[in-house]
Amino acid sequence: MPGKFDPAPHDKHADKPGDAARRARDDHEMLDEGLADSFPASDPASSAMPSPSKPPRESGKARKRLRR
Repeated sequence: MPGKFDPAPHDKHADKPGDAARRARDDHEMLDEGLADSFPASDPASSAMPSPSKPPRESGKARKRLRR
């Protein structure tokens, strides 16, 4: 047998455990800081940006009235 079978070889592109934990801690601290800076407020802080909204579509009748 040429060598011992390794079912899960090391992934050289994976994050190091310490780096991932540090990034998660930093994200949590930033969210806490944003919450503290915005207090008191009616909306909670969000770590994600909302998608842009689209204007409402006009019906065919409304477009015809605007053309006149």
